[in-house]
Amino acid sequence: MSKRYEDASWQESMRLKLDLNNMFAQTIGEEHGYSKEDIDAMQERATKAHKAINEAKEAGELGFMELPESHKEIAKDIKEYVEANRDKYDNFVVLGIGGSALGNIALQTALNHPYYNMNEEARGGYPRLFVPDNVDPDRLKGLLETLDLSKTLFNVISKSGGTAETMSQFLTARAMVVEELGEGAVKDHFVATTSANSGNLIKIAKEEEMKTYYIPENVGGRFSVLTPVGLISAAFTGIDIEELLAGAAYMDKICDTDKLWKNPAYLNATLQYLADQDGKPMSVMMPYAHSLKDVADWYRQLWAESLGKKVNRQGEVVNVGPTPVKALGATDQHSQAQLYMEGPFDKVVTFLEVEKYNEELEIAPGYENISGVSYLGAHSFNELLTVEKKATELALTKNNRLNCTITFPEVNAFTIGQFLYMFELQTAFAGELYDINAFDQPGVELGKQYAYGVLGRGGFAEMKEEFDNRPEKSEDFIL
Repeated sequence: MSKRYEDASWQESMRLKLDLNNMFAQTIGEEHGYSKEDIDAMQERATKAHKAINEAKEAGELGFMELPESHKEIAKDIKEYVEANRDKYDNFVVLGIGGSALGNIALQTALNHPYYNMNEEARGGYPRLFVPDNVDPDRLKGLLETLDLSKTLFNVISKSGGTAETMSQFLTARAMVVEELGEGAVKDHFVATTSANSGNLIKIAKEEEMKTYYIPENVGGRFSVLTPVGLISAAFTGIDIEELLAGAAYMDKICDTDKLWKNPAYLNATLQYLADQDGKPMSVMMPYAHSLKDVADWYRQLWAESLGKKVNRQGEVVNVGPTPVKALGATDQHSQAQLYMEGPFDKVVTFLEVEKYNEELEIAPGYENISGVSYLGAHSFNELLTVEKKATELALTKNNRLNCTITFPEVNAFTIGQFLYMFELQTAFAGELYDINAFDQPGVELGKQYAYGVLGRGGFAEMKEEFDNRPEKSEDFIL
C-alpha cells in the first residue's frame, strides 16, 4: 500500500511555512521591530547552542530528538495491537494529566472529526476517546458512571506510577471494573504506559498482567507526545501515527543546521527570546482553525514549564521565562484582540493559519434587501475565517505589534508531526539562549511534594509539617 509521506514531492507540498515578516522593522517599525543585523548578531550564540544541543543528543540526554526514528517500529507494534483489539471496545480512556494528556487531546482535536465521539460513521469502527486530564470529582464520577465498563479500555500513563492524580484515577477506575467484571478483567481493560525499569506502575502492570508500553527515560512528559504516551490513543482513534512520526522526521531534517536564516525552530526561538528581553514576555498562540485550538494548549505547557525557571545553569537566581497565552481565531477577536491591539506593547502573537481546510462550507444567501447581511452569501466560511485572520494580522501590524504566522498547507498527521517537533526543538534552543535547564520542573515538584505530605505518602512528613504550620490567613482580607 502506498504511503504518501514517503513521497518527496508530497512532503515538500506539506511543508509548514514560517512567515516572520511582521517581526521586522521594515514592516512593524523600528521602535519594536528587528533587523537582519539583530539576527546576525545572534549567530555566534546560535552556533554554540546548536553544538550544545547536538552534544546532549549524542549523550542520550535529549530523547525527544530520537523519537522520529527510534519509534518507527514501536508505532508498527502499536498499530498491530490496535487493529487486533479495537473491535472489543467502544471507549478508550486516557488516565493521565499534563504531559500525559495534553498531547493526546491535541492530536485528537487536530486530526479527527470535530464531533468524533458523537459521529459513529466518522469513527469508522474505532472507539470513542475520553481524556479527563483532572481529578475533579464531578467530572470523573460522571464519566465512569456513563461508560459501559465492559466495553472500555483504560490507558494509565505515568512514568513513575507516583503521580497522585493519575494513580487516584487508576485506583478508582480499577475498583469499578473489578466490582462490575471481576479481578480477572483488569488485564483486559487496562494498558499501562510507564517506565520500563522503575516506579510503582510497572510493578502493578506486571502483577496485573497488563499490556505495557514504555516511556523512554530520557523523554519528559511535555516532550512525550511522540512516544506511546500520545501514539496509543492516536492509533486507537484511527490516526496514522507513522505519518505523524514521518512529519517530525521531516522537520528534524529541515532544522539540522546552525544557520539561523535556514532553521525555522532556531530563528523563531531567537525572535521570541529577543522580544522577551525587550519587555515583551507574553507569547500568544492564536490558531485560525478550531482543529488547532488544543495544539495551542499543548504549546502553553511546553513553553511555560520548560522556560519558566528561577535559576540558571550556574545556580544564579534569574527568574526568567516568557508567558504563553492561548487564543483562538475568530473567537478571541471578540474577547482578547482589543488588548492586543491597544494595550501594552508586551506581546508577540503567533498565528496558525490553514491553507486548505478539510471541508468547504458555503454561506447561504438571503435577505437581499439588507446589504449589511446579504454580502456574506457570496462567500464561504473558509474564506471568512481566512480573511478574518489576515485582517487581524494587518491590524496588529498597523498598530506596530509583533506577530508572525505558521501556515499549514493542510492539517494532517504529517503537518502536525512537523509542528510538534519544531516547537520541541525551538524550546530546547530557547533554553540554551536563557542558559537554563529546559527539561526539569522544580516549581511543579514542590507543589506535588506538599500534596504528598498532606495525603500521607511515605517520605514526605516534613512537607506535611511545613504545610500544617503555614501562616494563618487574616480574616481582614477575606470578604
